[in-house]
Amino acid sequence: MSINVQPFGDQAILVEFGSSINEETNKEVRKFSAHLDASSPEWMIEYIPAFTTVTIIYDPLYISHQVGGETPLPYEWAQQRVEELLSKNAIDRNQTDRTIEIPVSYGGDLGPDLSFVAAHNKMSEEEVIKTHMAGDYLVYMIGFAPGFPYIGGMDEKIAAPRRDDPRLAIPAGSVGIAGAQTGVYPIETPGGWQLIGRTPLRLFQPEKAPPSLLQAGDHIKFTRISEDEYKSMKEDER
Repeated sequence: MSINVQPFGDQAILVEFGSSINEETNKEVRKFSAHLDASSPEWMIEYIPAFTTVTIIYDPLYISHQVGGETPLPYEWAQQRVEELLSKNAIDRNQTDRTIEIPVSYGGDLGPDLSFVAAHNKMSEEEVIKTHMAGDYLVYMIGFAPGFPYIGGMDEKIAAPRRDDPRLAIPAGSVGIAGAQTGVYPIETPGGWQLIGRTPLRLFQPEKAPPSLLQAGDHIKFTRISEDEYKSMKEDER
């Protein structure tokens, strides 16, 4: 695998592990992220993992103090440290795969766009639900909103375009489809995804550590519950 390291603004480095989104590339992203967690270099402010990249924000003042105003420049010094970290990244960091079961009440008031997704793909609503539950899903990254999972693995047979008129407020727990991706809204937020159901699980709880139920590398299995079961589980989650 060819890894590209390049400057990204005035105090960041972009480490690119590939140009296409796939599970193997994302595994390298997660492995390097675990390495950064374990080493926790003092010159690093934070890092941001994505589908195929890790962005490292560094502290140029700390680096300038370390090098005493001499060459190399802060970026060059940080780049050397990043390449050293990458050279030690060959060890598998014992990534543990988790499978998180997410119960969903499909259709009705909780999934108002299920009929659109079915009509768009010339399928019945039941076929859409069964296809959605049958997917082999992987959380590639967390972003957009706190705890929002970017999920891969949805069958393109149920793909659907975003809404022409995005909603101003989508309830937390809403399960949606946009293009060839499915996702779960962890908090109430505006959005344009087609909503096919809702889960009673709380995906983001800021009082917990970690606050996000889902993490990059998790596998997801969607299961079906009734609206009554949804209401009962929702009460238990409060």
